[in-house]
Amino acid sequence: MVDWECIQKSLPDDIAVKIASSLQVSDLCALGSCSRFWRELCKSDCLWESLAKERWPFQALLEENPSSSSSSSIATEIPLFQGWRDFYIERHNEMASRVMEAVGFVEQSSRCESLEVGDYLKAIEVLDAMKLGFKDVEMLLFNPKLNSLPNLVGVQYCISWLGVPAEYVLQALQYRKISDRQVCIRWWKLGRWFYGFRMRDESHSHCVSLADLATAKAEEVLGVLYRGAVHEVLRVQISTADPSSASWYNQSTQIQG
Repeated sequence: MVDWECIQKSLPDDIAVKIASSLQVSDLCALGSCSRFWRELCKSDCLWESLAKERWPFQALLEENPSSSSSSSIATEIPLFQGWRDFYIERHNEMASRVMEAVGFVEQSSRCESLEVGDYLKAIEVLDAMKLGFKDVEMLLFNPKLNSLPNLVGVQYCISWLGVPAEYVLQALQYRKISDRQVCIRWWKLGRWFYGFRMRDESHSHCVSLADLATAKAEEVLGVLYRGAVHEVLRVQISTADPSSASWYNQSTQIQG
């Protein structure tokens, strides 16, 4: 067992801060539970300011250009807070609550074990309306406790709406251990005309992993999901390839103060 008390006595404060500043939120919270020394250090505003600005870059814009018009509009979205840690926790919990509503919508819309593409795209529009960023998606939608359908919503949102490079999305999926999860996409296309006669409607079905969708390996499927039921595509249905993996969103995404 690690003797944290002995370590802290021999560890200079600046080195301790440097160690803590290299951690992600979950690891920082875990470190803070090790001893009284680490608990106090992990509450430091300098640590949480960096985490907040990394996750919500608009805060950095506000700090650097407080008089700009764009900063003024952003300021109306920022609640009053006593410190960066309090701000981070409050905003994270607010985001988690709103994302839970979007996930609940996906759950409600897929009660028959499949999700229509119109409802799928509505869920993504909700994320876009709340200005969800890549870090938010990684923490809240790439949660391994979620069903693969909201995971998929997060993947599409990052790639098609936020323009996040595929390698970053893939890395996040692998870190959260959900890259191998599979979803099934089925779509129907209007039959082609052949010598004055229209052929039967075509049915296409693909089971792909989230990792494939994050890269160019399933570009056709990603395109069908992005466009939805338009032009020659009559209908698009999405389902999880492993129903036993369904475990919907819960309050574990909340950060306790």
